[in-house]
Amino acid sequence: MNILLIGAGGVGIGLAASVASQGANVSIYARGQTAKAIKEKGIKRTGLFEHYKIKDMPVYENYDDIPEDTFDYILIASKTTANDDIAENLANHKNIFKDNTKIIIFQNGFGNDEPYLRYFTEKQVYCARVITGFTRPERHISEVTVYTEPILLGSLQNESPDCLSKIAELITSSGIKCEITYELDKYLWAKMLYNCTLNALGAILDVTYGELTENEYTLEIMNAIIDEIFEVIKASNYETLWSSADEYRDIFYSKLVPDTYNHYSSTHQDIQKKIKTEIDSLNGKVIQLGEINKVNVSTNKLIYNLIKAIETTF
Repeated sequence: MNILLIGAGGVGIGLAASVASQGANVSIYARGQTAKAIKEKGIKRTGLFEHYKIKDMPVYENYDDIPEDTFDYILIASKTTANDDIAENLANHKNIFKDNTKIIIFQNGFGNDEPYLRYFTEKQVYCARVITGFTRPERHISEVTVYTEPILLGSLQNESPDCLSKIAELITSSGIKCEITYELDKYLWAKMLYNCTLNALGAILDVTYGELTENEYTLEIMNAIIDEIFEVIKASNYETLWSSADEYRDIFYSKLVPDTYNHYSSTHQDIQKKIKTEIDSLNGKVIQLGEINKVNVSTNKLIYNLIKAIETTF
């Protein structure tokens, strides 16, 4: 099995090491210092579960150099801010695809398949729900820091996920459980509820997830965000795992946040690095669907605008 990994951050390096350790032929698209580090040192997966070190992994810094008719799967693990560029480049280099190549998007947010569906069919484009925590202590190393539930693979376009079972088996064999699902939208909205409520607000205030629950003012903001997202889900004819905002809040405050009390969000990390955040695919997506369906999303809009204002200072 031949796999191309695009996006060599913590998630990407972790995925590449996982599937390569189980016999897949993995190539990585990376650039600059990251490409240099992987070429010189290979890649490593450390942290929770078994550790792996993979040497001599092919690295491409230019799409024109990627071999033709090669890949069975293309895994996208970049920041969502790169999706338009990646989708266009893949469309301009369809010669690297086989007849049945599948794209799987391993990213935060909802609707990340949309840029790819401009160029590829619904039977080619799939998504993943990842709540395993990966960090990148060095450019060629991924550390698994948190594991709560399996990685889930599926389609947001009602296509069968059975074609992804081989990837799920490889990741599971590496020690990180991975499954296919016919209800990916429910699980992605579950993650959206969590990320949209915590990520931006924690970044704005420079606090951990847990600290947000200890302040009456942030509690009011988070509760409003949750209420708005449930209204958007209902109006958009999507579903999630809980029947009401109150039911979700029960598990959010009693289980989900306490399990990640000391965690700083990826949005927080992006702001600390002064790079563009993924807010458009998180609260931005809630706002987009809210405006389409005439749902009040004013709290999400305020949080979104504050992150955008911070980004203008970089």
